[in-house]
Amino acid sequence: MNLEMPPRTAVILLAEDNPTDVMLTREALANTGLLHSLHVVENGVEVMAFLRQQNKYAGAPRPDMILLDLNMPRKDGMEVLAEIKADLKLGNIPVIILTTSSSGDDTIKAYSSHANCYIRKTADFDDFTQAIQSVLDFWFWSATLPMPSEH
Repeated sequence: MNLEMPPRTAVILLAEDNPTDVMLTREALANTGLLHSLHVVENGVEVMAFLRQQNKYAGAPRPDMILLDLNMPRKDGMEVLAEIKADLKLGNIPVIILTTSSSGDDTIKAYSSHANCYIRKTADFDDFTQAIQSVLDFWFWSATLPMPSEH
């Protein structure tokens, strides 16, 4: 693992409609030590408006990573994932599926739609935090992400 900190604050978009899961994800991210800015949207329509900087999201930053729940109102996570990955301006943003779904079909469908990672939410907070830490370690310390000027 690269021990150097990322050169800037990581921008993370969390798409989650469950307030308890939002709180747990906030806490898990806080425990990782990654300097980050977390933005939360509650449904798939808001995800796309945020990413396209539409309406109330006109000044929204481009996320370095999207944490995407599959079971959301208005537009589910699979639809959102397909739309993101089909968009030339958005398709290179890593999309991490965070879901309670243990369906093998969901896992296959997510990866077939170019999800970058699929994580099942666990009821154990320490396990959940460790999963989040592992994802962040990979994407923000080991992998090379495009810089904002390269989008």
